[in-house]
Amino acid sequence: QLQLVESGGGLVQPGGSLRLSCAASGFTLAYYAIGWFRQAPGKEREGVSCISSSGGRTNSADSVKGRFIISRDNGKNTVYLQMNSLKSEDTAVYYCAARYTTGTNECYYSGMDHWGKGTLVTVSS
Repeated sequence: QLQLVESGGGLVQPGGSLRLSCAASGFTLAYYAIGWFRQAPGKEREGVSCISSSGGRTNSADSVKGRFIISRDNGKNTVYLQMNSLKSEDTAVYYCAARYTTGTNECYYSGMDHWGKGTLVTVSS
């Protein structure tokens, strides 16, 4: 069975940091580009950051650029999202998703094959 499981969410004050993890089981993440998404209350789900299967290409939304860092460890079958300088606007359920690719340097927010169930991040004073 193909699964992605997010962890690391929680309550943090503005300016704080969290690291989210996305662990895969049932498939090898080395063949997949990964995207992190979030859905805030009353808002549409949006792409936050993505990384190619090799880790050689990354991209982040303007709203988080310079604050969030995506990385991966294919040996551990895990992808991470380091979130720094958190703002109240970052409050959302965060999801990871995987898209199979035959290449190594593509980065996607669409056509994802597998989704996690999400982890809640709440930024509040």
